[in-house]
Amino acid sequence: MENNISSLVSAIALNDIFGNNPKFSHNLLDALGSAEAVFRLSERERLELFGPFNPGAARIGPVALEAARQQYEQLSARGVQFLSIFDEGYPALLRECPDAPLLLYVRSATPAAELFTGRPAVSIVGTRDQTLYGQECCQRIVRALSEAPAHPTIVSGLALGVDITAQSAALSFGLPTIGVSPVGVEEVYPRRHTAFVNRMCATPGCALVTDYPPGTAPMAANFLRRNRIIAGLGGATILVESRARGGGMITARLAAGYGRDVFAVPGRIDDPRSQGCNLLIKDQTATPIASPETLPVALGLGRLSRRRGADLETAVRARFSSALPAEEVERLVRLADLIRTRRGLCFDELCREADLSYADISRAAGLLEEEGFICIDLLQRCTINVKNA
Repeated sequence: MENNISSLVSAIALNDIFGNNPKFSHNLLDALGSAEAVFRLSERERLELFGPFNPGAARIGPVALEAARQQYEQLSARGVQFLSIFDEGYPALLRECPDAPLLLYVRSATPAAELFTGRPAVSIVGTRDQTLYGQECCQRIVRALSEAPAHPTIVSGLALGVDITAQSAALSFGLPTIGVSPVGVEEVYPRRHTAFVNRMCATPGCALVTDYPPGTAPMAANFLRRNRIIAGLGGATILVESRARGGGMITARLAAGYGRDVFAVPGRIDDPRSQGCNLLIKDQTATPIASPETLPVALGLGRLSRRRGADLETAVRARFSSALPAEEVERLVRLADLIRTRRGLCFDELCREADLSYADISRAAGLLEEEGFICIDLLQRCTINVKNA
């Protein structure tokens, strides 16, 4: 057991020193056979192996090992788990990547060795500035994946927009999700997602992972290093919405470079937030998603056996016909259909489109939301609730 801890402590120290250059770490391990062997090098051997100008060479020594041991003891006491690239439980797909991190810090209610075995993983990424169209598409994609015979783990980066939409939908539809963080494992970025991360980490099969040591601040350069883990964990990557340049595009291209399947949601040609998706489709880097319901087959998860439910009009009538006057039921049906065909209309716009008073719209929308037919955001924009659609 002590040997295992010694090996892990050496991996922690080596990751701290060369985390920004994982390929160099791989070269060291190929040459020496283990992380422990790196710290047994003499000064002359280090000079021969590292060269005279490598800034990390001077950090190889007992001070780094002691700091790593303290880090291991402190984080372990707080329930943090570790996966080194030498462990059987280290994700196999990520290990295949030439720049795979030497070490992963893990927060989870599930033993880290069990998180990445026996279940396929799909990465879902995109812009922080998502549209209502992108939000609905993302939710429909996750719903379709949750209804496949083989249930995947959803991987993303916990960012605003598409990332958190995908991961929230995963929990809502009963799928496990892995959040890859651009900061140390003891922090949450962005902080507004702290409550979600706590719920995620307490849910079996879910986890927060990072290769950044404690105390790492959310600098811009951190996100590229984070993105290659998202791309590496997924057997496929789905880009929901993205500008021509952005983190989602970087992740999708990294995934393609790793030889993984890439899918993209096509969008309007004049929408900047769809330019990235349309570009990947044009370049044949990504396969267009014509229908979320076809994705499970394309991903090898099996064919959906979803029974076609009642259409929206029938469902609204069935729910309210015995409780409300016929005139009010028809008003609800008309409003639900308007929201379905014109996603994102706010109360004022619905008043004009439906020729109803604000009080009537407010009451009708409130009833539809209460029964799960629609969702209303803080700006009073209305969309169909994908979970019940």
